[in-house]
Amino acid sequence: MIEAEWWEYDSVAEMAEAVAGDVGFIIESAVDARDASLLALPGGKTPGPIFAKLAAQKLPWKKVTIVPTDERLVEVSDERSNARLLAQSFMRAGARVIPIGGENADVDAAGNIADARLQDLPWPPDLVWLGMGADGHTASIFDGPDLQKALDAPKARRAVGVRPDPMPADMPVARVTLTRAALLSSRTLIITITGKDKRELLEQAIADGHSSKLPIGRVLAEAEQPIDIHWAP
Repeated sequence: MIEAEWWEYDSVAEMAEAVAGDVGFIIESAVDARDASLLALPGGKTPGPIFAKLAAQKLPWKKVTIVPTDERLVEVSDERSNARLLAQSFMRAGARVIPIGGENADVDAAGNIADARLQDLPWPPDLVWLGMGADGHTASIFDGPDLQKALDAPKARRAVGVRPDPMPADMPVARVTLTRAALLSSRTLIITITGKDKRELLEQAIADGHSSKLPIGRVLAEAEQPIDIHWAP
């Protein structure tokens, strides 16, 4: 059974303040314990206000390494790149941001390159922060021919290349994503979503667990740690 605790807010601004405080505490605790902190953070629109609040905090940023939970196979300079968003949000504060993607027509090779980059990092992450699309995908674990590859990859494997099918209309590109095992290896797991429809979708995915038809339900069904879900209307 998935152990999830919901945190509800009256506004996105209120959620941003609370989540930024929680993530700041995770960073400080990790640096105190291990003299370093590794975070896997999402792209998309929802995290933007939270990133701004987080980056404004006085934290030991020079000891923080950030990777995307997933990446579109575009140049890092492309506005669709998650690494670009993370770099713009946190490099000025002093954090190190490591891209895991890049323009590559060979999706499987891109997955191998992403995995190799992650293998060089001290694992597990202190935080994996997930979002969820309106279709129930999380990170870049979409329904389609590569779903099982991302779900069933060996525990030692940290990233794979994936081809959503059908391609998302707003971002019709292949991706690399952390595997289910890599996402769930994190010391802390949080989810941020907004809107009534997404809340209902996520609640149903959690209730269905292993039988869920949604990628996020299949991912979370294997979680052994409690999950904090932050929601705003």
